[in-house]
Amino acid sequence: MDFFASYDGIKLAYHVCGDGTPVVCLPGGPMQASACLGDLGGLSAHRQLIMADLRGTGRSARPADTASYRCDRLVDDVEALREHLELDRMDLLAHSGGTNLAVLYATRHPERVGKLALIAPSVAAVGITITEEARRKSARLREGEPWFPAAFAALEQVMAGQATGDAFQAIAPFWYGRWDETAQAHKAAEDEQRNSEAAAVFGSEGAFAPEATRAALTSLTSPVLLLAGEVDLNSPPAAVTELAQLFPQAELVVQAGAGHFPWLDDAGRFVATTSTFLSAGHGTDDPSVPETFAAARGEVRPAG
Repeated sequence: MDFFASYDGIKLAYHVCGDGTPVVCLPGGPMQASACLGDLGGLSAHRQLIMADLRGTGRSARPADTASYRCDRLVDDVEALREHLELDRMDLLAHSGGTNLAVLYATRHPERVGKLALIAPSVAAVGITITEEARRKSARLREGEPWFPAAFAALEQVMAGQATGDAFQAIAPFWYGRWDETAQAHKAAEDEQRNSEAAAVFGSEGAFAPEATRAALTSLTSPVLLLAGEVDLNSPPAAVTELAQLFPQAELVVQAGAGHFPWLDDAGRFVATTSTFLSAGHGTDDPSVPETFAAARGEVRPAG
């Protein structure tokens, strides 16, 4: 466990896992402790992972100014971490809601970003709309699962604005490619690692300026990986494909059978994809990763 002082003096924590060239990792949630990432399925065997606990999460201090939980303001914490690590440029990996923060950081500090890996990305920062029918389409891929009828009924409740706590719990299996003991344990831990107060502020009014962000992304020169789970209800492949079109140098991968946490669903496939991208940028000559990468503006082929 390591700590640093951010721009306003608050003490923030990060965890170092593995050896090699560092990659700074931003968790999702939004506003979950970095522990929810584990070691990203063994990615730490290939890169040194710098797991950031955003303010108010994990071992990081809670700010007096709760407005500083807003996504656009968290960019300054990421920059403070880069300065603390004495990195001129850094590779950045983010998951889910944390990808909004990574995208905003890249638009504000493009010269500081080496490679950018967006895992099961949120599309809020760029204003892409995920329709209810798109979520239903992803959900129906799971019709053969024993938990599907109850979960699908709960999903309809959620989308109708009639959600209860029980309904949110009932749709949990949709987040994972397999609703097994590992997934259930991860979900239980995830619920305990989230700062709900911070999450409510993260995407509040003023956090995102989609048109400005889209415009800024057109000049981003960093290679970008967008990894979507084939059955991910939260970040359906169609939405991630639309997001990929905004980056000049994007690689889009759809991981077969994966949900919102692809490193849990197939760690080997996830690590092969992300480590290859982080090592080489674009493309791969590794025969163990067949047809993994394709230009986002052309044909997109699944991994797996």
